[in-house]
Amino acid sequence: MVEYRSLNPYSQIVSANFPLMEMPLLMKHLAQAEKGQALLSETILEARVAAIEKLAHLLRAQKDEFAETISSEMGKIFPEAKAEIEKCAWLCDFYAEHIDEFLSDTIIESDADLSFATYAPLGVILGIMPWNFPFWQVFRFAVPTILAGNSVLLKPAPNCPQSALTIEKLFASIGLPAASYQNIFASNEDVGSLIEQEAIAGISLTGSTRAGSAVAERAGKALKRQVLELGGSNAFIIMADADLQKAAQLAAQARLLNAGQSCIAAKRFIVHMDVYEDFLHALKAEFEHYKIGDPMAEGTKIGPLARPDLCDNLERQFTASMEMGARLITGGVRDGNFFTPTILADVNPEMPVFKEEVFGPLAAVMSFKSTEEAIKLSNDSNYGLGCSLIGRDSEALLKLVPQLKEGAVFINELVKSDPRLPFGGIKNSGYGRELAKEGALSFVNVKTVYLKK
Repeated sequence: MVEYRSLNPYSQIVSANFPLMEMPLLMKHLAQAEKGQALLSETILEARVAAIEKLAHLLRAQKDEFAETISSEMGKIFPEAKAEIEKCAWLCDFYAEHIDEFLSDTIIESDADLSFATYAPLGVILGIMPWNFPFWQVFRFAVPTILAGNSVLLKPAPNCPQSALTIEKLFASIGLPAASYQNIFASNEDVGSLIEQEAIAGISLTGSTRAGSAVAERAGKALKRQVLELGGSNAFIIMADADLQKAAQLAAQARLLNAGQSCIAAKRFIVHMDVYEDFLHALKAEFEHYKIGDPMAEGTKIGPLARPDLCDNLERQFTASMEMGARLITGGVRDGNFFTPTILADVNPEMPVFKEEVFGPLAAVMSFKSTEEAIKLSNDSNYGLGCSLIGRDSEALLKLVPQLKEGAVFINELVKSDPRLPFGGIKNSGYGRELAKEGALSFVNVKTVYLKK
């Protein structure tokens, strides 16, 4: 039987194993979630808000403990793990402050004496979440979903069960009705069967495009609401007038955060030919400052990749692209679960490091002559999650936004998720939106009310 296993990718020590739940137990959890949701929907919004405010307090009070769990399970360096917990607390603050506004009835002028839209919970929402941000990606889904009056069943990543159990205990301790939030340690096959259950009202998945397609097929047949946040291959476009030192620093952050294991990381660096070699020189210096090592050790800036298969795939993409003519600027060395920060130059659209999502510390760099060519290269991807435009003429860059086939465009900044801003993609990056007001309304019934006296 496949297990949920907590294995430290740095030390290779297994700290815990958990068996898969069989279908009868999963159905029991689903029944409990239905009962919990009925109670939650009857709980006044002020009480739900108070619970989320308590959640924010607990996150901050135990930040170091929770961050250590993240680092030990998936290899994130400790400062970044602490920042992940802080971001979860910020998200709780944001929704606690704004959820009443987001869920308030919307008055609509019509020929009625009174017409408005009101927002009601859907029921039990199934979350399927990944390992690379094991707290943040759960919280950005679960917090607004629960505040809207839904209960949550959460299938976590099999390599982060301790993080999942910690989150479940947190939600159980803040005064919400029992079973408002539950983990399920389930196989992919059994999750597919759960999706088809009438009690599941919606599904939110963050993961690979392949996983999203499989879930969308099952959910679509059952006519279930979905939010899919899938992969990305973000472009980072550097204009000729960019400050190259600042651009290189920002590019290194955008590529190497979380050892490059992020859907919104910059992956394809598209650089104006006039500054191409100078940028490569500056980026090489930045990459070589990133020290790899123990994620808990002070000074470490790159931890191990979370699993050996991730390193295997990165090594395959690197090797194949080198064989197709890419030029190695720095890095390219694998040691167990570690892969040194790597820059490949002279990349073309046929290479794996351009065509595929690269989930690791590797930057694919190419040049462009005209703005039209840069836009074409950026859009030449199956993904459409986000991109960055870097240059001094911000007004000119703003005019390019309509041409970019992306869910987000960040000008002179790396692409990042922010509780205040809608988040999501197009094409193979998925559909639906998380965060901001849009995230709060992802799993509600927008009910139209029309009254004539």
